[in-house]
Amino acid sequence: MIVVLTGGTGGAKFVQGLRQIVPPQQVAYIVNTGDDLRWWGLHVSPDVDSILYALAGRLSRERGWGVEADTFECLEIMRQLGQPSWFQLGDRDLATHLVRTQLLSEGSTLAKANADIARRFGIESQVLVMSNERVETRVQTASVELSFQEYFVRERFAVEVRGVRFDGAEQAKPAPGVIDSIMTAQKIILAPSNPVTSIGPILAVPGIRQALQQTPAAIAAISPIIGEAAVSGPAAALMKTQGWPVSIVGIAQAYRDFLDLLVCDIEDADRQHDVEQLGIAVSCTRILMRSDADKQALARATLEATESAAVTAT
Repeated sequence: MIVVLTGGTGGAKFVQGLRQIVPPQQVAYIVNTGDDLRWWGLHVSPDVDSILYALAGRLSRERGWGVEADTFECLEIMRQLGQPSWFQLGDRDLATHLVRTQLLSEGSTLAKANADIARRFGIESQVLVMSNERVETRVQTASVELSFQEYFVRERFAVEVRGVRFDGAEQAKPAPGVIDSIMTAQKIILAPSNPVTSIGPILAVPGIRQALQQTPAAIAAISPIIGEAAVSGPAAALMKTQGWPVSIVGIAQAYRDFLDLLVCDIEDADRQHDVEQLGIAVSCTRILMRSDADKQALARATLEATESAAVTAT
């Protein structure tokens, strides 16, 4: 079994590549829910939805989030009615949130609701939320604390960040199947996701980081950083708040207590030795995912490198 920890647009792209080369029954995805929000009375799980849409072949290629060929007529009417409209929900996307909210109102857990939606989409892989309990990523600025979506979408991550916290994490428990999948996995991959706000909330749930430290599986992470810049999004600014250098060395530091292998771009080969000094193996390849071929190539290269790391470890 391959287990993937994922969130964000980079994670969804990687999932699109992996689903093309590995049978779906052989993969379990553990997904960030720290970005979840209540919008128009609906429970929205942006990272989970991106993974569901990626696995179902519905993810928008143009945007990297939401549903392919979606329309936004409901959003426009809500705007005309004076409702908040900075968080863009498409008309087809809306159906997922309506069903999830209905299932939750009927007593379903978040894990069961999303598993039900995955089944209805015909998805054969396991899609596991990190926790059934609320864990909310909160971004601290100079003047106010924001939810992640307020920071990322409404403010377009243009405000200065002083810190990040995961509200509710200390009281949360891993969702059913999360720890078991980590402990029985043959390979574990951390997708090229923001280490602070996409992977960070998952690791903040008590028991998950410890399971990664104890699992016999080889663990690889794909860097979301090339050189000294994020491939996309606010990862660079957020890494600075944690005291990590914005480089593959910073990614290695974020995961050094459990990581066996870091997959980075060939442009970062000159920093390979610095990562190896931390006791982490390095594999350099092309990590930019501009096309379906790129996504598949990165997934294949990561699996091969992880296999080599596992052999070396034994």
